[in-house]
Amino acid sequence: MICGLRTSPAAEAFSGSSTGQRARVVIVQDSAATSAFRPRLEKIRAMVGRGLTNLTGKATVSEAWRSLVSTQDVVGIKVVSAPGPNSGTRPAVVRATVEGLRDAGLPSKQIIIWDRQLSDLTNAGFADLCKRYGVRLGGSADAGWDDGPDEKARPYDLPLIGNLVWGDFEFARKTSGGGRKSYVSKLVTREITKIINITPLLNHNEAGVEGNLYSLAMGSVDNTGRFQFDPERLATAVPDIYNLPALGERVVLNIVDALICQYEGGERSLFHYSTILNQLRFSKDPVALDVLSLQDLERQRVASTSPAVKLNLELYNNAALLELGVSDLKRIIVDTLSQGK
Repeated sequence: MICGLRTSPAAEAFSGSSTGQRARVVIVQDSAATSAFRPRLEKIRAMVGRGLTNLTGKATVSEAWRSLVSTQDVVGIKVVSAPGPNSGTRPAVVRATVEGLRDAGLPSKQIIIWDRQLSDLTNAGFADLCKRYGVRLGGSADAGWDDGPDEKARPYDLPLIGNLVWGDFEFARKTSGGGRKSYVSKLVTREITKIINITPLLNHNEAGVEGNLYSLAMGSVDNTGRFQFDPERLATAVPDIYNLPALGERVVLNIVDALICQYEGGERSLFHYSTILNQLRFSKDPVALDVLSLQDLERQRVASTSPAVKLNLELYNNAALLELGVSDLKRIIVDTLSQGK
């Protein structure tokens, strides 16, 4: 069915930039998916399986996974770990994804759970998950930045000089013009061949949502301080970085962990600014998922009488102009599937 979400001033701003194509989103909801804000793994497994088979049109979960990745791929599961296990990507959703990939024949050593910092991944519980399943843990910053000649290593070059910090590729290099490039992690350019993006339904003060576009772009390159806290700069940088050869083209699936919608707080876990939705959302279109998330975050703020925020709509319309996905809510087809207790 065509998305029937409430129209709002923010929703009206997403228009006309999607060049006529449509996006499809599958939402699986189960009122028993969480208990006291904690995911119930057996429910999450069923939700992931149902979402995948419906999105891909395959008869079994294993067939669905094999339609997205091959047993020769190195699959990077990109998570959002800095907010921790309660407000970031929840380990139960990643666990169900890892189990599905392994059951489909992908060797454990070819699965990497990754984010920017290994320390954040460990604190969020992903190191324990890796030990349980024998999969790998990867930090894009820890892996280093690629300055190789290959097209896949092409950096994001913008005539905006950043204040380089320790860990940025050019920090120790005293060359003229330094600070205008953001280099892509070697983890992405040299190891991962396919990306599965799993993001929480969590607000971000500048980007609007800690979503598929923002989290992958900012988690994959260095020298982000020059635009990370400026909505106008982010509106250009995030779509451009996502569109680099090493990133967007390798994304085969986006999952929004919408078990809990946190509409204030950003990287801090604030359950009193959260609403339990008990949903997982699946799509190959990162933009469509992100604009739906923006609308949900706005709806929850209105319902809770929280202060209004100015949404960074330009970022998502720019992404649509680059044909990364659909930002026009009228062109997003949403199939909602309910599971019983």
